[in-house]
Amino acid sequence: MAKRAADPHRASRAELSRLQASLEHHDELYYRQAAPELSDAAYDQLRDRYVRLCEELGVPEEERYGNRPGDDRTPGFTSVAHRVPMLSLEKASKDDSTSAEDKLREWDRRTRRLLDLPEGTALALSCEPKIDGMSVSITYQDRRLVQAVSRGDGERGDVITSQVIESGAVPVQLPKLPKGLIELRGELFLTHAAFLALNTELAAAGEKLLINPRNGCAGLMKRKDAESLRGKGISAILYAIAYHEHVAVPTTQHEVLKRLAQWGLPTDQHGATVADIEAAIAYCQAFGATRTTLDYDTDGVVVKIDELRRYAALGSTSHSPRWGIAYKFPPERKPTTLINVIVQIGKSGKLTPVAELEPVFLAGTTVTRASLHNFPEIERKDIRIRDTVLVEKAGEIIPQVVSVVLEKRPRVTTPIARPTTCPACGAAVVEEAIFILCPNPSCPAQLRERLRHFASRGAMDIDGMGPAVIDQVVEHLGVKTPADLFSLTVEGLEGLERSGRKSAENLVAALATAKGRGLARVLNGLAMRHVGEKLSEDLAAHFGSIEALLALADRYRTEPEAALAEMKQVEQVADTTASTVLAELGNEAVREVIRDLGRHGVVMSAQKTVLRAVEGVAGKTFVLTGTLPTLTRPQAEELIKKAGGRCSGSVSKKTDFVVAGEEAGSKLAKAEALGVAILDEAGLLALLGG
Repeated sequence: MAKRAADPHRASRAELSRLQASLEHHDELYYRQAAPELSDAAYDQLRDRYVRLCEELGVPEEERYGNRPGDDRTPGFTSVAHRVPMLSLEKASKDDSTSAEDKLREWDRRTRRLLDLPEGTALALSCEPKIDGMSVSITYQDRRLVQAVSRGDGERGDVITSQVIESGAVPVQLPKLPKGLIELRGELFLTHAAFLALNTELAAAGEKLLINPRNGCAGLMKRKDAESLRGKGISAILYAIAYHEHVAVPTTQHEVLKRLAQWGLPTDQHGATVADIEAAIAYCQAFGATRTTLDYDTDGVVVKIDELRRYAALGSTSHSPRWGIAYKFPPERKPTTLINVIVQIGKSGKLTPVAELEPVFLAGTTVTRASLHNFPEIERKDIRIRDTVLVEKAGEIIPQVVSVVLEKRPRVTTPIARPTTCPACGAAVVEEAIFILCPNPSCPAQLRERLRHFASRGAMDIDGMGPAVIDQVVEHLGVKTPADLFSLTVEGLEGLERSGRKSAENLVAALATAKGRGLARVLNGLAMRHVGEKLSEDLAAHFGSIEALLALADRYRTEPEAALAEMKQVEQVADTTASTVLAELGNEAVREVIRDLGRHGVVMSAQKTVLRAVEGVAGKTFVLTGTLPTLTRPQAEELIKKAGGRCSGSVSKKTDFVVAGEEAGSKLAKAEALGVAILDEAGLLALLGG
């Protein structure tokens, strides 16, 4: 039998697969969860290595991962097509072989070749601070804001009109704007002061803090309750005209910025128009030295051709326009010694390596620990204990090990081995793509994280069951599962540190209240992979009870295709999510927790609040806006639901009634435009029968 020839590219293909899995993971965190682990510079290094390997292996452009911009669309939002694609700019950032400045020069040479400019021909450039925010497209029709859309995947984005209007980031009316249609592009962001105020507010409420201003803004703008954005301090800077009808527009970028300001729109005042690429480089370097004095984050400078007529001639790739480039500032990096590596275990069992470092002062704080991301990343970078490593902060918040200073490597180092067993419970680990997982749901390290999640506001919302209490009930009262929480007594709790009789009684009362939260909260609290707050609500609405979900999981064992097809009827559920959820619900350990919850009287059916169906209300969709004279919004929504109606956070053609109070916002205007029936509080009460 002939011996099969060895694949000379086997190692490269394996690395390419790992890099793609890593890029997919970090894109999910950045675009959809607004919780990045990597700095932009570190992500760009991963991306550059992936592209180089694709080129070495001859992978066609259309088969490469990420040949389009990242996708920040969120389930539950309406998606629309952009008139003009919202592409990502090419980045000029320093790597191991080329400076960011040289990349700017190469872009300038390439652009001149494409434009066929004779040597010595002037090519003016516009230099503008690159705001580290959330990209947005805003359309005005006859001087009124009619639509705002997120970047999405560049071709389609989420409609966030109500969110932008309620945030107050841009004017709703522009009296100085000519009549017609105009679509503008810009960034939404949080100032440092607004970010600090929000985190102070969250800390006081015992909630999870925002990671950084950019991701904090992105998370806020995807809130369904748009009116909650009032007063949160979201700002905007607009910088481009993407499309226009019957509106005369300037022919150069620097004139566009002036015109936007004249119309009453927020623009940045720190940019400059320069004669050539060397002047642009000088601007980038000078701005980089002073940018920390601003009250908002900038991570670079956007360099664009000033003459807009040249944009069409240059065109774009599938990912980036050719008329501009983003010069990226290098993050602050400091060398230090890697002393040890510990492994943290999350609520889903993921084993995450964390570096213990010699203390180093970095970006305003002393750092002693830093993320190593995952074990394939450690192997790719060849990181060893006792190495000198470079550390930076992702998003200027999360410390991470970037690379090894090989020339300082000591003669004796210790390689960092992948764990084969869980350090907390000893269970044999399993590998899934770039991750190593502990499969034991009874693992004590997972237990604490799972209990914290189960008690959190988005899940069972158990008031008073914070991390410190979780640690104590696990250590002193023998709590091992979420169901065990409902066995806690006043006598047991009042014996804990810093817990008296009154606080113990309050906690037991909160546990009793939590039993009635309903199926969606339970599903979210179980911390199953891919099942978050939104999917939990959709699953509960679709299936109605835990029994129906468990029956489908049973069917998955014998009729997998039919079960998957039924699960995929739930909105936004694709193959991977469907199979993962069904496998999780089929896990005996998960089922045991569900059985125990049932024995403690926890409600695991979808909540139904209809007490009496009222004709004219039952089956109708209501949207509330503004402040009602006597009813709070939760009270009004409860009355509607008890009468068989539905409450929605946004106005559409499917809306039957809008209930409007004082200071009604954009929802009222949209209802009027769509011809939706509008009620005041008296009208609502009359419809409800008094």
